[in-house]
Amino acid sequence: MICINRHTDYAVRILLALAKHHFGMRLSTSQIRDEMLIPPALIQRIVADLARGKFIDTFPGRDGGLQLARPSAQINLKQVVEYFEGPISISDYLTDDLDCPFEAQCPVRISWGGLQTIITNELEKISVQRLALEAKQIEVSSAKSGALSSIKSVE
Repeated sequence: MICINRHTDYAVRILLALAKHHFGMRLSTSQIRDEMLIPPALIQRIVADLARGKFIDTFPGRDGGLQLARPSAQINLKQVVEYFEGPISISDYLTDDLDCPFEAQCPVRISWGGLQTIITNELEKISVQRLALEAKQIEVSSAKSGALSSIKSVE
């Protein structure tokens, strides 16, 4: 089963929270934790992992916080997933030297390889900047629908 674990999902959420602000802006860990609903017990470990992976920079002290290490357009989901999960593989037959009686002529192996290429390419296309733009669009649309609901309830 292909499954992105919670640790990776929370890491993406942290990057998203930072990307929603201008590059270079610092946010506190507690701000991000509250906005992205990340359990307090996990956030420090994930922040440390993101810093080790050079996705974010951390700054201690009163004026410290977290910021993206590079522009959000330069960080994509493939990079994050591979950092936290390892190489993307939808089948052991694509990464291990498992004996397959059909080897390179196996139609199943060829299909798995094609699907893996599609998934990898799509993850590479999704930048953290794109996620931040989509999040802002969702917020605007939610605000508009909320305003419409308020107007209808007044009428």
